[in-house]
Amino acid sequence: MGFCPDGRRTSRHFAILWASLACGLLSFLPAVAETAPTMTPQALTADQIVNRMVEKNQERASALEGYQGNRLYTLSYVGFPATLHADMTVSMTYKAPADKQFTVLSESGNKWIINHVFQRLIESEKEALDNDNRASTALNTDNYDFKLVSDEATADGCSYVLEVEPKVANKFHYRGRIWVDSKDFAVCRIEAEPAKNPSFWIKKTEIHHVYEKVGNFWLPADNKSVSNVRLGGTATLTIKYEDYKIMTAHALNQADGERTSAMPIAGK
Repeated sequence: MGFCPDGRRTSRHFAILWASLACGLLSFLPAVAETAPTMTPQALTADQIVNRMVEKNQERASALEGYQGNRLYTLSYVGFPATLHADMTVSMTYKAPADKQFTVLSESGNKWIINHVFQRLIESEKEALDNDNRASTALNTDNYDFKLVSDEATADGCSYVLEVEPKVANKFHYRGRIWVDSKDFAVCRIEAEPAKNPSFWIKKTEIHHVYEKVGNFWLPADNKSVSNVRLGGTATLTIKYEDYKIMTAHALNQADGERTSAMPIAGK
């Protein structure tokens, strides 16, 4: 069962929407872990803020060897032709430079959502690690125009607010606002919408992303996308991230070896 008469196509668009956003957000992952400042941020132009953000992102990406964590996928649809809901909890291990392994821990609810939306999200996230995908969706001046909206001090340190407008409006880009930490020059929050409607059946989609510091890095904490469907329904996709553990390449390789040695031999 789908979200509209063309349910399979619409669910695929939901998955592509999330995958495209995840692809562009990968460069936000690491950041220097320092106490957020409460002082007025240094006066900088939009170009200076973005240049520092890009530079720091590259440095932090090089420093991040790997991490583990759990995440909870939830999708609820309310409207024609039915109300649908599903949850799936997975464990994810990232190993630099471009490897993600997912293990499903539990799942409940509508099987169609689990098999056709959640699994597609996981597959798309793996595809997003491709170098070409990262380059084409990265939040930088090659792909976006930036305008400084505010640079007032805030308690959480996310003092720089910039409007972002894609240079090419396609389904892999978004427009809206980003909040940048004035000390780490890492993206703290995103409030946006797709630059191009991913489906005829979707009237509007609102995207909300929040990040948190974990050790020496910034990682996703909460992602939410709310889509209004033309037939009157609303689909809400949330992903909550928990139990992060930053790991070295040595620890990750050791864990891989232990899992391999524990696997049963075929025929035994």
